Amino acid sequence: MTRFASLSRPLQVGLVGTGYAAKLRAQALQAEPRATLVAVAGHTIETTQAFSQAFEAEAIAAWMELVQRPALDLIIIATVNRDHGAIVRAALAAGKHVVVEYPLTLDVSEAADLIALANKQHLLLHVEHIELLGNMHQALKTALPAISSPRYARYATLKPERPAPQRWTYHPDLFGFPLIGALSRLHRLIDLFGAVTTVNCQTQLSDRNQRDRNQRDQSQRDQSNAADPHYTTCYCTAQLQFQSGVLAEVIYAKGEAVWQPERKMAVHGETGALIFDGDQGLLVQPQTSQPIALGSRHGLFAKDTALVLDHLLDGTPLYVTPAASVYTLTVADAARRSAATGQTVVLN
Repeated sequence: MTRFASLSRPLQVGLVGTGYAAKLRAQALQAEPRATLVAVAGHTIETTQAFSQAFEAEAIAAWMELVQRPALDLIIIATVNRDHGAIVRAALAAGKHVVVEYPLTLDVSEAADLIALANKQHLLLHVEHIELLGNMHQALKTALPAISSPRYARYATLKPERPAPQRWTYHPDLFGFPLIGALSRLHRLIDLFGAVTTVNCQTQLSDRNQRDRNQRDQSQRDQSNAADPHYTTCYCTAQLQFQSGVLAEVIYAKGEAVWQPERKMAVHGETGALIFDGDQGLLVQPQTSQPIALGSRHGLFAKDTALVLDHLLDGTPLYVTPAASVYTLTVADAARRSAATGQTVVLN
């Protein structure tokens, strides 16, 4: 029996955001007879109006107004990472169920408070982690017993972008520390291998202003005093020691000084290795190797949305808990502290 039997059908949904993830959420809701997208709040009213018109929803000037709408049952948050915590808190305080794209918040000390508030209000707080639903992760979990005890893992995602976009994903205040903003890079490994004991991390962000100064002549330099907070390249590496004994390396890089794309996960164990390179999977064992079939990478936001509705309306358990997401956030914050201090951080 569902915990939320008093909900209207179809659910009345408000959406914060008008970017890529928000668009996929809106498309998923369009195809869902159990929910209706009623209202949207975005960064600018012009963008919000265009987005809302495409999905036959009402454009709201600000998210603060959206979360107070009494008719709304559910708020979906798909906007810049910096604002997640504040919107989640306001939506829960207004009595709304909440779905938020990871991370729940950039401030790890706030995360437990938000979970406690959701519990106090008897409301759903779901932090999206579609990487757990993805073809590579599901295939890896299924194949993991074939290599016996895992010993070492390496997960690398590198994305060249030239020129680097002046978007919030390249703005440190809006995106957050690289492995907090890109929390799924750690969450995959923690879902596979469990609790982390130590974290060592190094990060390097380029200076867009220095690059621009190098490219300008002296007269242009004298005319330009405005500092651009966006960076052009991000490199971040972290080494994790798990309680299970697994050693893992995470590499996350994007921007102008990244020259070759890479999306690769490798797990080495006592009796073999699992190698996932792009959309190709391979099980390597003594004297043999065999391909691993991968399903489609598409439709994950729609699947996550359907699972949320299953949970709200039918009581079906969700695939991830907010506590699991917050634990990964704690590990990511340890990586931030390690990068800042140059020291290995020990986790209790």
